[in-house]
Amino acid sequence: MKNHPIGEHEGEDLRKQVRKVLRGLGEPEPPLDLRDVRELLRLDLRYYSSEDDSYLREMVSRIKVGGKQLLLRPAMLLDVVKKAKLSALWVPDHQRILIDADAPKLKHRWFEGHEIGHGLAPWHRRYLFGDDAETLRLTCYEQLEGEANYAAGQLLFLQGRFSEEANDLPTTLESVRQLHKTFGNTMTSTLWRFVEDAHPDLPMVGIVSRHPHRAGKDFDPDNPCKYCIESPVFRTRFSGTDEVKLFSIIKDYASRARGGPLGSAEVLLTDGNGDRHAFHFESFFNRYEALTLGVYLRPADPIVSVL
Repeated sequence: MKNHPIGEHEGEDLRKQVRKVLRGLGEPEPPLDLRDVRELLRLDLRYYSSEDDSYLREMVSRIKVGGKQLLLRPAMLLDVVKKAKLSALWVPDHQRILIDADAPKLKHRWFEGHEIGHGLAPWHRRYLFGDDAETLRLTCYEQLEGEANYAAGQLLFLQGRFSEEANDLPTTLESVRQLHKTFGNTMTSTLWRFVEDAHPDLPMVGIVSRHPHRAGKDFDPDNPCKYCIESPVFRTRFSGTDEVKLFSIIKDYASRARGGPLGSAEVLLTDGNGDRHAFHFESFFNRYEALTLGVYLRPADPIVSVL
């Protein structure tokens, strides 16, 4: 699944909202303490269990959504959580964030930031928990999630502070690991932010996938990448590059190591004009996901035909 760019006006509005939050917190140093964010925004954080829905059932009689008592449709919240397999959600009228306690602990920080992102976008309120045709459209869902992810990235990585530090570092996975420790976020979210915001004139692509040699029985070869993150300039110049090809490239050079670096290689990608360019790819396996960073090197040598 490729990252989708958000609208110019939506992006500007979300940046303004995050800037207000960071100013209200006194321009904090990384890593951002989300407890301070919740206190500033008067948000309530609660945990539920996807294995035990008793807490959710107890809540439904007391929550209002869009001014309507949820008791009128008591199965709505349960359906949203179960059918969509949500790990977190935001209940706007109660300013409450719900996180599945059974989800991996390392991901709770991103889940919380993502739901805060929904809260920072006031136009999201009318869509959540809805069931009209507009809400059910896949493109609408992707837009909402993309905007929430964007706001979360702006918040958790302290907006321009991340870009300043990232631009002073080499374009390597080691830099991603260093920034992951500094800002206190997952490697996956740090890779995402690095590709989208660092070194803006350099085409880069990030891939999050299963281990290329240990993909599992339920692996879908037609959709091999969990995320394919394109930098803005990569999206413009190399938009025709598909995820199946990228995963195949990774599999060609990756080792079978069960953790740590999986290898690197210089590979060729074709741009929208049909010209080939050299990229440096390197991959790392964190025992959960394989993270790959591809960075532009130079135009490839032209192919010489021999008669």
